[in-house]
Amino acid sequence: MPSIPHPEELLDYTTSCLLPTPWAQFTLHAFVEHSTGKEHLAMTLGDIHDGEPVLARVHSECLTGDVLFSQRCDCGAQLEGALKKIADEGRGILLYLRQEGRGIGLVNKIRAYRLQEAGADTVEANLQLGFHADARNYELCKPMLAQFGIKALKLMTNNPRKIDAMEKLGVTVSERVPLLVNRNAFNNGYLNTKEKKLGHMMQTPVEAVAEDGQL
Repeated sequence: MPSIPHPEELLDYTTSCLLPTPWAQFTLHAFVEHSTGKEHLAMTLGDIHDGEPVLARVHSECLTGDVLFSQRCDCGAQLEGALKKIADEGRGILLYLRQEGRGIGLVNKIRAYRLQEAGADTVEANLQLGFHADARNYELCKPMLAQFGIKALKLMTNNPRKIDAMEKLGVTVSERVPLLVNRNAFNNGYLNTKEKKLGHMMQTPVEAVAEDGQL
């Protein structure tokens, strides 16, 4: 049986540069994954080495949403919203993982879009193509965060599985920060499916309390 690599053996830190954005001037860091050659990124701002929980976003690549402004998902708006929140805080990190289409790749994501246009939801489309509903893997986060000495996060996410993944890696999630953005006519069904089938928390705290009859 092959040995399981230590986290430090999963990827290499290569280089960094300054990256001015509309919200702040971040530092952009590049990593290369050993097994695939994929290039993953981190964007950092402020003093993140002081041991305090760091405002963070773990963002999976979505070319259609992040680059092509697709309204079929909320990915591009989440990316922009997370960077703005980090800029407002003056301190934080965004990990950009190259796992397009919840890990199935760009071409298969487009195939899944075709199935959705024929009536499947996002989970059904992935399953019809022979994939898991969510095939992402977050093990690379540990060595990426370790590069900056980060052990605790205030994690911007609506996905409880992402929180569980961080904690299984030994990364403390001290707080979940909701990131609810850009619900529209094109992605309403997609967001509802994420809530109903994948357990995403797609309500604001106030809405959740009201639904429980506590307001």
